[in-house]
Amino acid sequence: MKLRTISIDDEPLALRLVSEYISKTPFLELVGSFDNPLDAIEFLSSQAVELVFVDIQMPDLTGIEFVRSLENAPKIIFTTAYEKYALEGFKLNAIDYLLKPFSYEEFLKAAGKARKQLELETSSQLSIEANNQFLFLKSEYKIRRINFNDILYIEGLKDYIKVYTTSEDKPVLSLNSIKSLEQKLPEDRFMRVHRSFIVNLDRIETIERSRIIFGKTYIPVSDQYKDKFQEFLDKNFL
Repeated sequence: MKLRTISIDDEPLALRLVSEYISKTPFLELVGSFDNPLDAIEFLSSQAVELVFVDIQMPDLTGIEFVRSLENAPKIIFTTAYEKYALEGFKLNAIDYLLKPFSYEEFLKAAGKARKQLELETSSQLSIEANNQFLFLKSEYKIRRINFNDILYIEGLKDYIKVYTTSEDKPVLSLNSIKSLEQKLPEDRFMRVHRSFIVNLDRIETIERSRIIFGKTYIPVSDQYKDKFQEFLDKNFL
């Protein structure tokens, strides 16, 4: 799993260095670098990010003010030339505090702390209730209750899943794998029909040429899962 990461610093050289460090770290993915925290706030409003490296001393908005402005902040690692801000940074639950100039070794150690904490959270973020009626899913830094009856289908995208429901206009996005979710869903109600898709069997209304149709979405039934899906159809076919 790679952590989607951004860097923020008003100093071009410092921004370039942190961005290079992120790019060469195997478990990090650089998805944005910003010389202005206001641009970063706009980016975060529409993009999922797990980790932010942010300078503290910036003209328009300090790193401290930036983090305080976020309703659901990602993991934060502060970077600054001033040690006096360390305590204030940790009060905001920052993962770490890098004092400039810092080496790649120091950067890697701090990033490793973030990865470890996120892995612990991810391992416990999805739980199924014993009554088999709903699940709790972590999405956009919140815990969401998803009723099984509302689920249409689930799409897997690398380290993410999208849960499409009847109750919301847009899918619920969560940092998780489709395999881990498949293992927790009740087998009599949900079926994996493709490497990237799980469907709610109770919600299937139309099938056309080995494709399950949900509105304008056509979900293919791949060869790997075709026999199992055909068995389900045979049991419910008149």
